[in-house]
Amino acid sequence: MKVIKFGGSSLASAEQLQKVLQIVKEDPSRKFVVVSAPGKRSDSDTKVTDLLISYHSKYLKNEGTEEIIEQIISRYELIMDELGMNKNILTDIRQSIEKLTTLPKENNPHLFDAFLARGENNNARLVAAFFQDNGLQAVYKNPRDIGIIVTDEPGNARILPSSYEKISQFRETDEILVIPGFFGYTEAGEICTFSRGGSDITGSIVAAGVQADLYENFTDVDGIFVAHPGIVSNPKTIKELTYREMRELAYAGFAVFHDEALMPAYKANIPVVIKNTNNPSHPGTLITTKRAADHEPVVGIASDQNFANIYISKYLMNRELGFGRKVLEILENLGLSYEHMPSGIDDISIILRERQLTPTIEKQLISKLEEVLKPDELRITHGLSMIMIVGEGMRQRIGVTADSTMALAKNEINLEMINQGSSEVSIMFGIRKEQENQAIRALYDMFFN
Repeated sequence: MKVIKFGGSSLASAEQLQKVLQIVKEDPSRKFVVVSAPGKRSDSDTKVTDLLISYHSKYLKNEGTEEIIEQIISRYELIMDELGMNKNILTDIRQSIEKLTTLPKENNPHLFDAFLARGENNNARLVAAFFQDNGLQAVYKNPRDIGIIVTDEPGNARILPSSYEKISQFRETDEILVIPGFFGYTEAGEICTFSRGGSDITGSIVAAGVQADLYENFTDVDGIFVAHPGIVSNPKTIKELTYREMRELAYAGFAVFHDEALMPAYKANIPVVIKNTNNPSHPGTLITTKRAADHEPVVGIASDQNFANIYISKYLMNRELGFGRKVLEILENLGLSYEHMPSGIDDISIILRERQLTPTIEKQLISKLEEVLKPDELRITHGLSMIMIVGEGMRQRIGVTADSTMALAKNEINLEMINQGSSEVSIMFGIRKEQENQAIRALYDMFFN
C-alpha cells in the first residue's frame, strides 16, 4: 500500500491532472493521495498560494477583495472547464473562499493559516471529484477527519504523537482517500499550517500513520540531482540515498525537500521515492534508512549563500577554561544562532546566517567579544557560501578531503573554512560567494566525471 503526494506543478492545470489520474489508476495500491494547491502553469504565472497571500493582505488592509477572489476561483473553474467536469463543487469552493472575509482580524493568530489552507483544501475537493468522474472510488478527506491533529503553532505546526493511532484506522480503506496537504487542526479545532514543504510533511505523516510500504512524492523532476542543474550541465540523478544523506543535502541547500519533511516517514522506517509526474516511468530517487556501501563516496553536492564567519584567535585558547561557553553566551544574549563552529588549538570560527548581523548587532558583537575574550585577532568576513559534499561512502574511502581540496585548489578557489561532520557523512567548505558555482563544478568534475 502506497501514499502518494503531488506537488503544485503536478496539479497546476487540466493537462497535469490527466497525468495524475493515470498515475493513480495504474497502481491499485495507491490508496492515499495528498495534494498541494495548484502551482504555476508557466514562469509568468502565479501560484494559488501566492494569490491567497495577496487576498489575506488586502483583507487586513480593508482593500477591495472582489478581484482577487475571482482570480482564485477562476483557477479552479478553468481546470474544471478543461476537464469537462460537473461544476456542482465550484459552489462549495466559492463559498469557502468568500467566507474568509467573515473571519475576525483582531486577536486571531490563525487567520493567515486559514487563508493559506484554502488552496490545498479546495484542490483536494476538486481532485476527488475528478477521480470520481473517471470511475475511481475516491473521496475527499479533511485532515481533521483523518486524524491530523497538531500543536497550536501557526505557520510551524507539528503533529501530535497521538494522531498516528487515529490515522492508522484508515489503513484498510477500500477507497482512494484524497487529502489536502500543508495543514492540520489543533485540539481546539483551529487550522494550523506546517512550515516550508508543508504538503511533503502531510504525505510523510500519512505514510507513517498507515504504515505504508512506500511514500511516493511526485514533482516535476526525474529525481534528486547530484548537483544543481542550473550550475552543472545535465547533472546525474541520484538513484538511491539514505535519510541521513538527504537531510544533510536539504540542510545545505537542496530545494527538493525541506529537511524536516521526511522525519515522520524516517522514524517509521518507510522508504520514499521522488518521481516525475511528467515522466512517471523513470525510477526516480529512492530514499531509505540504509543502503549498500558499494558506491561512490560522494552522493551529492549542495550549497547555500549569505553566511558570515566570525574568526577569533587567541594564544593558548585551548587552556582557557570556559572560552567556548563565553562565546556562546555572547551570541545568546544578542539573539544570534550559529550554524557551525569549527575550531583549532588557538582559534575558532563561528558561521552564522548573514541576515542576523545588522550593523548595530555586529558592532555590539565585536565590542562584547573584545571586552570578554580579549582575543589576539578578531574579524568578521561577509559574503560567504557554504558548499557541502555528502555521502555515507566517505567513511570507507580514504582521501575524499584531499581530492576535494585539490579540485578546489586547481581552480584557484580559496578556502575560508573547512569542517567535517562528526558522522563522517559530510564535509563543508566555506568560500567566497562569487566562487560558488565554479567550486561546485570543480567538485562535480572530481567525483562524478
